[in-house]
Amino acid sequence: MLEFIRTHRRLMQVLLLLVILPSFAFVGLESYTRMGDAGNTLAKVAGQTITQQEFDAAHRQQMDRLRQMFGGQIDVAMFDTPQARQEILDGLIAQRALLAEAVRRNLAVTDATLQQTILAIPDLTNADGQFDVDRYRSLLAMQGMTPQMFEARLRQDLVLQNMNSAIQNSAFVPRTVAEYVARISEQEREFQEQLFAAADYLPKVQLTDEMMQSYYQDSGSRFEVAEQVRAEYLVLSLEALAEDITVNDADIQAHYEQNAQQYSSPEERRASHILIGAAKEASGAERDAAKAKAEALAEELQGNPDEFARLAKENSQDPGSAENGGDLGFFAKGMMVKPFEDAAWALDKGQISAVVPSDFGYHIIRLTDIRPGANKPLDEVRTEIAADIKKQLAAKRYTELAESFSNIVYEQADSLAPAAQKLGLKIQTVDNLTRTPNPDLPKDAPYNQPRFLQALYADDALANKHNTEALEVAANTLIAGRVVQHQPASKRPFESVKEEVRKLATEAQAQKLAAQAGAERLEQLRAQPGSAGFGASRTISRARSEALTGAAFDAVMKADTDKLPVFVGAEMPGIGYGVFRINKVTQPENPDTGRRESELQQLTSLVAQQETSAYVEGLKSKAKVKMMRPVAQ
Repeated sequence: MLEFIRTHRRLMQVLLLLVILPSFAFVGLESYTRMGDAGNTLAKVAGQTITQQEFDAAHRQQMDRLRQMFGGQIDVAMFDTPQARQEILDGLIAQRALLAEAVRRNLAVTDATLQQTILAIPDLTNADGQFDVDRYRSLLAMQGMTPQMFEARLRQDLVLQNMNSAIQNSAFVPRTVAEYVARISEQEREFQEQLFAAADYLPKVQLTDEMMQSYYQDSGSRFEVAEQVRAEYLVLSLEALAEDITVNDADIQAHYEQNAQQYSSPEERRASHILIGAAKEASGAERDAAKAKAEALAEELQGNPDEFARLAKENSQDPGSAENGGDLGFFAKGMMVKPFEDAAWALDKGQISAVVPSDFGYHIIRLTDIRPGANKPLDEVRTEIAADIKKQLAAKRYTELAESFSNIVYEQADSLAPAAQKLGLKIQTVDNLTRTPNPDLPKDAPYNQPRFLQALYADDALANKHNTEALEVAANTLIAGRVVQHQPASKRPFESVKEEVRKLATEAQAQKLAAQAGAERLEQLRAQPGSAGFGASRTISRARSEALTGAAFDAVMKADTDKLPVFVGAEMPGIGYGVFRINKVTQPENPDTGRRESELQQLTSLVAQQETSAYVEGLKSKAKVKMMRPVAQ
């Protein structure tokens, strides 16, 4: 990766958050502004409010997007920091400022674009390939939205995407700059290393009781027992509600009959075709010539139908099928243009059509196979239907109970019992909750999530044993809790950790001795250069850094090489101290052009982000952003 990116990891984390900040198609930029009062407002932008609920929805979507992107390969909790939360709020402010500018400039999205966007949403087509309006409405209803609400918010989202694209697509990096950066990235340095290993200095360490006590006192939290609480908690989740729902056979039967198309596969047909191309906008003479050629081929096939594959290879202008003798494979209704589909469904197996005109030209179609449609038996999909019904009923029930849950735990702040009794929930208890997620507890447990832990350790909850507010810690999962017992952080007695202290303090002193010896050797070499004591030559570059890591890599690559050899040193914690002799600096004879193009794209992307940021900052100033209160942690 580029050296710039290597040494600006904080900036890259910010850019990552900006890139993956989810669109608000289902949430909407104004979806929650009517749900809170002034005390619930985080910020005002161009006179419009951003509420805590809107932030919570954005935060939840951000975490969900990270989980989808990285799966189990990354702990998304690393992004759930105060800084990351502030960046999410900044993203909402930026989007609201962009929207205000869009309104001012009368920017809009056409009905055709909106329709195409909705039609492109996955899983919204029937088995026959047609748009499933009922499923579309059902999915929106589960989000508490109507098609009109969703489409209005989708228009906003598309306008914002267009504005962002317009700014970012204008970014430009001169190729000379990209070439200069590429040369730095590709530069290779030949070096030798003399290692002063900390392990070699262990026998030389003379550790006193005073040194051990000093190490123990200066160890910070190394020997501490972490602060912990024992807590009671209540969880309201869609999954738990679904488990308590019983679906009878009559409901399953009714659902099966009402959604028959969902559980059936349509008739499919396999055909081959010969296409003589003629675009819709072609001249009349061009289309007449194409039609004449197609009719001549059709006439030839009437007497020689077995020649279809050969004639398709020789004459068809459809590159996707010509090499296969015109074979298009199986397709259902709705997958081909209407004239082609009508003709294919009018043929019997083995029959060849007359010339069929379409916007692409003129087709001759041969029907080669028919796969009849079939319905899945009810018994085969019974479990699936029951699960769908449970999920829908649970979603409705969750929506009904969520507000009551939040209100009761807030109003009856001294106990969780009233909420448990009224909503039929079970009070549970958990030990060893620390201020940050406990690795010894399940990572996905609601009580082991950062927001809940921060709420438990808030002053009111910790000192007065009051209920926390109801917090959404995962999709459709609310939790509230209260502290039962608090154990402050404490330091383990010296005697109980004495041997551990001895080992660690000895290693620290050995590291210190190695660093002193290495630094002395470095000064000698700078005064009187030499090669004694160095190992074999190795080569590294910013593109290939396997030979060195961390401070050692930085020391070698950042060294001034105007006069060679040059000597640099670096402390390597836990290893010792390295002294490095840099002998040669070279550029590759045959640069990787593909890599250079990739780096040019990376630089252009960084410039685009910078220009977008500058533009948005200008809009935020114009929109008179006013922060009302900090983001709840």
